[in-house]
Amino acid sequence: MTVTLLSIILELPETTSIKDKRKIVTMTKEKLRQKFRISCAEVDLQDSLGFAELGGALVSNSRDFGEKVMRKAVSFVEDDLNLRIYDAQIHSEVY
Repeated sequence: MTVTLLSIILELPETTSIKDKRKIVTMTKEKLRQKFRISCAEVDLQDSLGFAELGGALVSNSRDFGEKVMRKAVSFVEDDLNLRIYDAQIHSEVY
């Protein structure tokens, strides 16, 4: 069993309120869940207006598959959702 983790920090310079930020974060999490079937949550930077940190996880039988899905998810956030990525890290653990 392989667990692949994604940590992604989004830069949100256009947000002017926590409500705006929550709308973007909620939409991003739902799109990632629907399109890539990964578990996703906001894990840090909840009080920051300009940044949001999302964490994602995927359980599979292959490290290559998990990391490929996570790379596609990062590209999707950047290209299709037009959000700025400040930092993204992908890590796999084999159990």
